[in-house]
Amino acid sequence: MKKLMLGNEAFARGLFEGGCQLISSYPGTPSTEITEFGAKYEEMYAEWAPNEKVAMETALGASIAGARSFCGMKHVGLNVAADPLYTAAYTGVNGGMVIAVADDPGMHSSQNEQDSRHHAIASKVLMLEPSDSAECKEFVKQGFELSEQFDTPVIIRLSTRVSHSQSSVELCDRENVPTKPYEKNPQKYVMMPAYAKGRHVFVEERTKKLIEYGETSPLNTVEINGTDVGVITSGIAYQYAKEALGDSVSYLKLGIVNPLPVNIIKDFAEKFKTVYVIEELDDIIETHCKKLGLNVIGKELFGFIGELSQAIIADKILGKKTEFTEFTENVPVRPPVMCAGCPHRGLFYSLAKNKITVSGDIGCYTLGAAAPLNSMDSTICMGASISALHGMNKIRGAEGEKKTVAVIGDSTFIHSGITGLINIAYNATNSTVIILDNSITGMTGHQQNPTTGYNLKGDPASKVSLEALCKAVGINRVRVVDPYNMKETEAAVLEELAVEEPSVIISRRPCALLKYVKHKPALNVDKDKCRSCKMCLKIGCPAISIKDGKAEIDKTLCVGCGICTEMCRFDAIAE
Repeated sequence: MKKLMLGNEAFARGLFEGGCQLISSYPGTPSTEITEFGAKYEEMYAEWAPNEKVAMETALGASIAGARSFCGMKHVGLNVAADPLYTAAYTGVNGGMVIAVADDPGMHSSQNEQDSRHHAIASKVLMLEPSDSAECKEFVKQGFELSEQFDTPVIIRLSTRVSHSQSSVELCDRENVPTKPYEKNPQKYVMMPAYAKGRHVFVEERTKKLIEYGETSPLNTVEINGTDVGVITSGIAYQYAKEALGDSVSYLKLGIVNPLPVNIIKDFAEKFKTVYVIEELDDIIETHCKKLGLNVIGKELFGFIGELSQAIIADKILGKKTEFTEFTENVPVRPPVMCAGCPHRGLFYSLAKNKITVSGDIGCYTLGAAAPLNSMDSTICMGASISALHGMNKIRGAEGEKKTVAVIGDSTFIHSGITGLINIAYNATNSTVIILDNSITGMTGHQQNPTTGYNLKGDPASKVSLEALCKAVGINRVRVVDPYNMKETEAAVLEELAVEEPSVIISRRPCALLKYVKHKPALNVDKDKCRSCKMCLKIGCPAISIKDGKAEIDKTLCVGCGICTEMCRFDAIAE
């Protein structure tokens, strides 16, 4: 039986067919759906972990216990999980362990264009890279086999286009892999220096064996088309090249991208007058080829920035320009905005109105940096808002403390904000942290987290009390506000900034898109009262526009939150 599947769905199918028993991940676009699809198979236990480090440690623990396990994340999540990854390379596995990392060339939903192959190289871990949905499924199954054969975690590198495109996948039965017995072996699993030195020797020997395996592995394929031009590529770049160049060139498609083989690459390159290396982001394969003494053409044509495409490859290699149909009218841009009724909107307006410096974080609330709110000054990585606020206030002193806050979502706070708050309490700055508690993990598509009271499957679970947690780490001033009440929220922010001790404000209101949220009727504009002052536009609500010089509310978008009524001085907006 065949089925059209997203790459992420096919990956989850590979986990199922490959006999995986445990899935632990943290949601991160474009990897999120792997775990969501995986949770639908009752044969596999699946969970959302508080962060990627915990997820990888959980998966490694399950592997040591003898089960095949998996954890998934996006590229920046692998930075968080790097600590256990690098040591897992030394300990190796018992049951097979597969790690998915989804890179995001083009930064569709990310703060950088990190190339995760660097982590595979640095940790000396086997990395595979599928090019379509069918390979996603098969590479997972192969990954488990290779993990156990070579005693290594296996990273499978995806990209946005592989994760979120669809292709045909053949469905197979689940392989019932028995749990391996656990045997006490401190020399293998206890990585104190005396034992780690021996395991490092093992890692180097394993790398040599993996290189040798790659020379004849079916994961690395050669397509000879009898031309003078060869292309060395991997992943989605292979699909782009095939569409752009067809059979006019020959291909070496590398399914194993770390460690890279030697002889198969040299033998392939020697057959052609011209060899191109086509890869997204960094010049990993190209540099390897040049170390082998091969004259290849790569980044001087394709660059290091953004996604590749069929059009780019056809242009750079064949000189063919793709014709695009142009619009005859100027089409206005539509930047991403916070949804109508978003509980964060009024808070950000108040922060901007009072010219407060905002140390921001990762989440849908990062859109508070955009016009017309323009109320965020920095965004670095998950949890950094709180730590950066502490550092800013240490340098700027009392003047900065009175005019600077951190904002962080509830899921992000659990992920990596708690330790930053401990630092504020322990090392004493009069810092004000605002936790934007919208009762869900919003940006990646409404996943549960430890503050919601439900687990991945929607079953009741223990619920972290943010108030109790903040007090437990040493914050005495903790208060909750409703961000739909802008006056109350603004007063709370100004009051907490004025006090001489650290404080936390929990801005609590569920995401407007949650199904259980019951909205009020849409608001109306009294055209006779409207003075065309456009104050209602300053909150950036997509439901509000100007028509014939007067404010107008789109009743298909408005959820009756009432924020705009506080903006209107003439009572022109009402239920």
